[in-house]
Amino acid sequence: MKILLITPALPNARNGNSVTALRWKRILVALGHEAVLKNRYGGEPCDLMIALHALRSAESIRSFHEAHPTLPLVVTLTGTDLYRDIRAYPKARESLHLATRLIVLQSMALRELPKRFHGKTRIVYQSAAQLDGKPPHAPNDLFRVCVIGHLRPEKDPMRTAMAARRLPASSRIRVVHVGRALSKDMEKEARAQMAANPRYRWLGELPHWKARRVLAGSHLLSLTSRMEGSSNVLSEAIASSVPVITTKIPGLVGTLGENYSGYFRVGDTRALAKLIYRAETDAEFYRKLRAHCTRLHPLVSPGRERAAWRKILAEFD
Repeated sequence: MKILLITPALPNARNGNSVTALRWKRILVALGHEAVLKNRYGGEPCDLMIALHALRSAESIRSFHEAHPTLPLVVTLTGTDLYRDIRAYPKARESLHLATRLIVLQSMALRELPKRFHGKTRIVYQSAAQLDGKPPHAPNDLFRVCVIGHLRPEKDPMRTAMAARRLPASSRIRVVHVGRALSKDMEKEARAQMAANPRYRWLGELPHWKARRVLAGSHLLSLTSRMEGSSNVLSEAIASSVPVITTKIPGLVGTLGENYSGYFRVGDTRALAKLIYRAETDAEFYRKLRAHCTRLHPLVSPGRERAAWRKILAEFD
């Protein structure tokens, strides 16, 4: 089949959606299909279209359906779709109706959808290849906590830096933050935080492979998001057995499970500080977090994601 893969994110944007789109393109090609990545639908002939974002790709979704009402149309729901846009915007709700199949990225996403859509919804967990590493620059006596994600409000990006300022003087924790500031205010805040906080270092945007090395070489990943449909960096941490401290939101619980010990409430700086300090100082707690993530390796394996797409595409043969 010739498959159009529509994503509003440019392939070089280095955000979660662009990483997902590029990975899916590789998977589709490996399955024997022709896959073309576009920012929007422009009337190109194809056998099937996959669109990321019910809202941001709404015009492409409608145009494709009007031009090819009998062809398969797959719509992938992001965090903003699930936890905001399908309630707030008629265009996003229209995309749900027009889709032949809906893709969600973790099990709890189904709770956000009306039951009438469950029959055409499929869960595809995001995969990551295993990448092991050791902190390449941090001295052995430091405990490196990484934050990976662009600086935007949905990510609550300064929360880990703020938590680090609450740590006792004896703590060896250093926070390394990878991600582009998406506004001047966010850049100003990150630079001010670096100037005032010796535990925090903002590296800015890095190529994906370098960001993965930072993650694999860290002792801990801190995920502070207010809203997620799922998370590529969470899958990458699991693949590398890097323990995670994270907000307890459905988009992350749907991958990690209800019984994970590393959750804190959105925006709770004190609780985050306690958890990262406990991970540093309580060896048994750290081993428990790491063992839980290691057990989830099969969930984020590339083979599982490839098999999921093979099964979905077989439904249209």
